[in-house]
Amino acid sequence: MKRIAIFCIPAHGHTNPMLPVASELVKRGHSVRFYSFDEFKEKITATGAEFVPCDSFLPEITEEEMKNLMKVNTTEMTIQDIRTTLKMNDFLEKEFTEFKPDVVYTDSVCFWGKLNAWKYNVPMVCSTSTFAFNQISSKYMKLSAGELSDMIFGLPKISKELKTLEPYGYHSKSAIKLVQNDNQTDTIVYTSRSFQPNAESFSDHYAFVGPSVFSKLSPDKKKERPLVYISLGTVINDRPDFYRKCIEALGDSKVDVIISYGKYMDKKQLGTLPSNIQAFPYVNQLEVLSKADAFITHCGMNSVSESLYMAAPMVLYPQTNEQRAVARRTEEKGAGIQLADDSAEGIKKAVFEILENKSFSEAAKAICDDFRSCPGVKGAADFIENAPCESDGFDLVKEVNKGNKWFYLFYWLIVVGLILLFGFFVTWSFAWVIGLVGGIISHPISSIFWNKRYKSIVKKRGL
Repeated sequence: MKRIAIFCIPAHGHTNPMLPVASELVKRGHSVRFYSFDEFKEKITATGAEFVPCDSFLPEITEEEMKNLMKVNTTEMTIQDIRTTLKMNDFLEKEFTEFKPDVVYTDSVCFWGKLNAWKYNVPMVCSTSTFAFNQISSKYMKLSAGELSDMIFGLPKISKELKTLEPYGYHSKSAIKLVQNDNQTDTIVYTSRSFQPNAESFSDHYAFVGPSVFSKLSPDKKKERPLVYISLGTVINDRPDFYRKCIEALGDSKVDVIISYGKYMDKKQLGTLPSNIQAFPYVNQLEVLSKADAFITHCGMNSVSESLYMAAPMVLYPQTNEQRAVARRTEEKGAGIQLADDSAEGIKKAVFEILENKSFSEAAKAICDDFRSCPGVKGAADFIENAPCESDGFDLVKEVNKGNKWFYLFYWLIVVGLILLFGFFVTWSFAWVIGLVGGIISHPISSIFWNKRYKSIVKKRGL
């Protein structure tokens, strides 16, 4: 039997899919320590794993920093992760020395889990709570102006924080290297290969196991009236304005509605509820979704996965770049529509389009069947038990990038040649214009070349 150390950040969306896997590992007789936070103690203890509290290592944060965290500010979250890693250094040195884990199973953005696995040379399996994102699939994430600005102006701050880790034996060139998915790291993704964007670009080091859930429920949509479920997840859910618009849109209509509004809001902010609408701070989401005919969701990966696992089509209302990627994929698969107009009238129109157009429920049912055919929790446990896992060694992204290097070399040789020809035979005064134009068009041309090479290799290898 193995000693397995599990690490996760203090977030429901990241912790929840790891819980059924922890339970399965305990059932198999492994010694499992789950390093987490008091908020999750009850759930973790229920899996049979040993709960190790880490709250005392969370850095003190200002009110402004907390506001940024609640907005899922990437820079702020990254900085807090780095500071937590530093505060946990002595504690985890003792844990790794005494517990001597055979495997580390860590959330992909839990820096203290990943960095210590590397530091102590322990085989690591990453838990990816959303899609796996690499150079190709990350194109699904369309950054808003605010997110792009945060990323650009936040990089110097993050680089400065990373340098504080160096004296303690933690080495990482950038935060991007810390969080990105690469083809050499054993990684569990809680979706199917067919739902994962650009799945062919990921190596055998990836296990697409499907949704990780405790529930044994199956979809059961038989009832007198359609059921609409509304939830914005566990983080950015303090939205009484949006819930009130949903109530206005669906109140007294021929549907039943359940709203899960979270712990940050007072139910009184919703006003008097019509007889067909119920609202709760928390519900058993899988149970509700098993009966739901439409789900208005923020498009967190867990929520979308659970919805499709229960064959419930969705009205998609993403709030962050990752959620927009999940929403885009769901819409591509025909199991939902984007909420372009979040007025009461727009919400009503979107909900009844889902309810009245059977193609949405049929698409959701097809994905449900696909998800339920995945190896699931048992497959995830098998993958962790066998870490480090074997692969055929082929890395599609690396292979395509090799060709791109040669492309850039020849491209710039041609540009330089044109500059020299223009300079010698026409005039040097405007030769710089060729260089400028060459620089401007280099990216779109290289993208065309890259995509053609990508498709060619995919076709050649039958991926």
